[in-house]
Amino acid sequence: MAQSSPQHSPDARSNRGRRRRILSLVSKREAARVSRLLRAEVVGGLIVIAAALVGFIAANSPITEHYFALRDTRIGPESLHLDLSIGAWASDGLLAIFFFMVGLELKREFVDGALRRFSTAIVPVAAAFGGVAVPALIYAGINAGGPGAHGWAVPTATDIAFAVAILGLIAPRIPPALRMFLLTLAVVDDFIAIAIIAVFYTDEVDLTALALAAIPIAVYAVVARRYAARIATSPWAPWLILLPLGIIAWALFHASGIHATIAGVALAFTVPVSGRGGTQLAEVLEHRFRPLSTGIAVPVFAFFAAGVAIGGDSRFPFDPIAIGVMAGLVIGKPLGIALTTWLLTRFTRAELDPAVRWRELIGVGALAGVGFTVALLVTELSFADEADADTARLAVMAGSLIAVVLAAAFLMRPASSRATRAG
Repeated sequence: MAQSSPQHSPDARSNRGRRRRILSLVSKREAARVSRLLRAEVVGGLIVIAAALVGFIAANSPITEHYFALRDTRIGPESLHLDLSIGAWASDGLLAIFFFMVGLELKREFVDGALRRFSTAIVPVAAAFGGVAVPALIYAGINAGGPGAHGWAVPTATDIAFAVAILGLIAPRIPPALRMFLLTLAVVDDFIAIAIIAVFYTDEVDLTALALAAIPIAVYAVVARRYAARIATSPWAPWLILLPLGIIAWALFHASGIHATIAGVALAFTVPVSGRGGTQLAEVLEHRFRPLSTGIAVPVFAFFAAGVAIGGDSRFPFDPIAIGVMAGLVIGKPLGIALTTWLLTRFTRAELDPAVRWRELIGVGALAGVGFTVALLVTELSFADEADADTARLAVMAGSLIAVVLAAAFLMRPASSRATRAG
């Protein structure tokens, strides 16, 4: 008598029935919150794209001298070591607002979002680490022993606003779980980038300034926690109480030698995001400061960071720096994310939700290769030589564009195919 094959045995079917599904549909509450964030990021992404395009055109137009003169104009009190160029103010100062928003969203995810549960956190967290490690290894392998080796972190970052904006344009009907996966992965990716900046791009630390920075941060934390409800209902308290404390903390972080944008994350982590008053305050701060981030801070940074003259000293596209950055973004990101997710399904009791296809997962991984804002910031920190920096900047922009094309190839489907799937 023929024996039933192992894969069709009752035990095997029972084991498959007990396998934990990953990237399954999210709850209605989480779906509503993610949809709200995605709408804000789409708008922000489109603004940043426009600002970067204007900056690139300005750097390669008859007004190029005026553009670079504006970027290099120094303003600020020299006695406080804040006589920075406008370009430096954009990267060190304005981006602190962006990192504050990232820190606020990251804390919300850990306290009240997808990252609070191991079962939902393990996939995007592991995928984010894979999406950082593989591009870094690819870049390091191409630039091993060369002058550009220090830029290994450039292709590791994912730009949330850019990636989400492009996702909304090329795949508006993608499963909600994959949207949440990209958003959560990008938030964790930014957290890793923050840690990289703090650890690997800090040469010397002024412990006195760092200790002094703890004072306004502590006051900020006490005020935000003890008077959360009052501040949330006041139209002026966030601007006249919390913002000045944040500026003082930023200035002291800048003086300490640690990149000043880290102050934004430190301040965000002190804001309560749960409980009646905490939730209300977090939402108010997000509502008040997000327009500053998406409408001013990140676009101004993009305007100056994307300003690379094609006919300048850049060695793009055949220099190892350029090849390493583009290979890391275009190949490393989707490979690291998809491979890590596959390993989780291969060696754990987990499987992809039926609503999610591997093709779409790879497409989302490719979209994570859109590394603009943080990648350009890391470029500035990595290369002192302007030719190296310009080469890396052009590679970030070109690699991000290629990543979008690759993602579209995986994510876009004919209308007939979408109708068949919906049916």
